[in-house]
Amino acid sequence: MIRAVTRLAIVGFAAGWIVDRVMRAIAVGPPAPVESLIVIEAPIDRVWSVVADIEGQPRWMTDMKAVRLTTRGRVGVGTRGEATVRMYGISVTDPITITEFQPPTRFAIRHEGIFGGTGLITLEPGADGSTTIVRWEERLTPPLFPHLGASAMAPMLGRIFQADLERLRRLIEA
Repeated sequence: MIRAVTRLAIVGFAAGWIVDRVMRAIAVGPPAPVESLIVIEAPIDRVWSVVADIEGQPRWMTDMKAVRLTTRGRVGVGTRGEATVRMYGISVTDPITITEFQPPTRFAIRHEGIFGGTGLITLEPGADGSTTIVRWEERLTPPLFPHLGASAMAPMLGRIFQADLERLRRLIEA
């Protein structure tokens, strides 16, 4: 029984490695980002104040349990932090660095932990200024089988990030 499970694990690992190599060979660039969008009934400055509250992000990002800034001073490009993220009962620390910070329209980070990647949130005022369009792009690369893993995770992450944006909307519109 143990031999059969071991063989199955080895075959599965080899198959995953081969599929990942093929995906990497035919890819034009890194895996596509997971994209989410929502319209919030609030002016852009109000939405920005919640999005840019880094330590408050766990209020609307379900899998983020805590955030701690590790850089002193004003938040901006180069600010570093650590987020505790828990998915499916597994907690990891995600060190991040802010790579763009342009109030009130752009906020980008680089993930530097086990899962590498980038995140970008852009805000755009609606036509009359009373609404805000929020776009969120995440590229997360798993440490093992990066192309295969990113493709396999994309549908699940898309649902999670869209639900996070729904919570953001409820928080701001309340």
